[in-house]
Amino acid sequence: MNLEAVSDYFTGLQARIVAALEALDGGKFRSDAWTRPEGGGGISRVIEDGALFERGGVNYSRVQGASLPASATASRPQLAGRAYDAMGVSLVLHPRNPYCPTVHMNVRCFAAGDLWWFGGGMDLTPYYGFEEDARHFHAACKRALQPFGPGRHARYKKWCDEYFFLKHRNEPRGIGGIFFDDLNEPDFDSCFALVRSVGDHFMSAYAPIVEKRRATPFGEREREFQAYRRGRYVEFNLVYDRGTLFGLQSGGRAEAILMSLPPRVAWRYDWKPAPGSPEAKLYADFLRPRDWV
Repeated sequence: MNLEAVSDYFTGLQARIVAALEALDGGKFRSDAWTRPEGGGGISRVIEDGALFERGGVNYSRVQGASLPASATASRPQLAGRAYDAMGVSLVLHPRNPYCPTVHMNVRCFAAGDLWWFGGGMDLTPYYGFEEDARHFHAACKRALQPFGPGRHARYKKWCDEYFFLKHRNEPRGIGGIFFDDLNEPDFDSCFALVRSVGDHFMSAYAPIVEKRRATPFGEREREFQAYRRGRYVEFNLVYDRGTLFGLQSGGRAEAILMSLPPRVAWRYDWKPAPGSPEAKLYADFLRPRDWV
């Protein structure tokens, strides 16, 4: 178990992704290093009001503590009270143009004594659906997992569909991707290789989509629908997301954790899209699990 190698990969991944996103946007991410009294810290990289990204964050953190928080031991009660070392890269990008989808990616590693596990994934949240974009994103996710055995992509895709689901709304957050947790077999090196492959495939999964859609004309109608759908994103992150809960419960930096929230959002009481509208098409055609590849 080489945690320093994992940390080195995560910091390098953050730097590579930020450089690629700056090339896409033309603007700069500001960097904010922080430390945590109980142990560890991180580097928050945030862009706001860019040419492409209305808000985006690419965060690295590594925190240590004397006792795992409740969000980490809910499914592992035997670990309650154990010291831990947790690290990862988490990113959320909210483009300004509603035809460009929001995206999330996370890769992480936890260690508690002699026990360790990896987790992560990436998922796409479009506001207006394009089948070719969905197929491209899911194909990239499948390529990331292909070297690690048949059936793994199908399993992690299903896990993603089930995880990123708003139970109180009875609807998915977006069109999914891949998600996995508690990965500790067959051995440390194999699991670390899978996590690296997920991280390394992120830009090829997302960049071609925003490059294709960033110049699509839009108006206030599209921005209003984007704000409405972003409300669902906020609801999921604050009610269900394990990473948000772990970060807040472990005393992480709130500003870094909550950078995942969009800058403009709206809740509209009892709103329904007009039949046959592009907004209705998102619900009818895209917000349902299906095999994209």
